[in-house]
Amino acid sequence: MRNQPKYHFFKNTTYAMKGLRDIIANETSFKIELIITLFLFPVIFFVHVELAYKLLMFISLMGMLIAETINSAIERVTDLVTLEHHEMAGRAKDAGSAIVFLSIIVFVIVWGSCLFFDTYV
Repeated sequence: MRNQPKYHFFKNTTYAMKGLRDIIANETSFKIELIITLFLFPVIFFVHVELAYKLLMFISLMGMLIAETINSAIERVTDLVTLEHHEMAGRAKDAGSAIVFLSIIVFVIVWGSCLFFDTYV
């Protein structure tokens, strides 16, 4: 049997907001990416590209935050299990960092492509 309370939408939303507040308060990388997101989100509305491109730009921007959140969760669980250096713990943390790195690559490619095609095609 799982140690999990019965599902309640509003209660689970409070858990999500609690986690988001904690990540914002304690994760420097997330803060940096959140500032980038808050700066670039309005740009989506002002750039003259098709709606599909705007959606891709939004998804790639949010994907960066989602990836950083996943990375933070991996790091926290790994630190809960062991604070000592362990090869598998390091590999788990490296995999989390790879998620963030790949999301940033996707973000740069999508935004660069959308802005390039808007200007030159």
